[in-house]
Amino acid sequence: MRARREITVKIPAGVGNGMRIRLAAQGEVGPGGGPAGDLYVEVQEQQHDIFVRDGDDLHCTIRVPMVDAALGTSVGLETILDGSIDITIDAGTQPGSVSVIRGHGMPKLRSGARGDLHAHLEVVVPNKLDHKQTKLLDEYRTMSDRDRVEVVSKSSQHSSGLFSRLRDAFNVR
Repeated sequence: MRARREITVKIPAGVGNGMRIRLAAQGEVGPGGGPAGDLYVEVQEQQHDIFVRDGDDLHCTIRVPMVDAALGTSVGLETILDGSIDITIDAGTQPGSVSVIRGHGMPKLRSGARGDLHAHLEVVVPNKLDHKQTKLLDEYRTMSDRDRVEVVSKSSQHSSGLFSRLRDAFNVR
């Protein structure tokens, strides 16, 4: 005889998408009234609005205004498990930089350890400036003799190693 019933399943910390949890003796009754089999529950994670999970690590993108990237700042980030934390953006932060906050990722399965939080910093350059902003940036340009436009060869740019490809993969968002 088939019947529906609701059961509560305790999901251990660190379980990821596609993992299965076995519930012993919670399945169908065996043939001829034998013992009940096992029930397997497959976990499917919902996408988060801010964070992308990569194993035990979490990745997010923070858009930083050009001025804040140049001068440095701090930004509050509401995490999944730790509430709000402050992420320090150092003065002179370049586009594509990644700030890694150790121990603020997802819990590791059957362990007290946690992954890391990778904050990918996207420096935003304004596309519309008023007259005063344009004048101030022009003054800065005349005072700065080191920062000039230059053409560089492809070989002198970042290498296409494993970490560069990983960084670029997460910056696609």
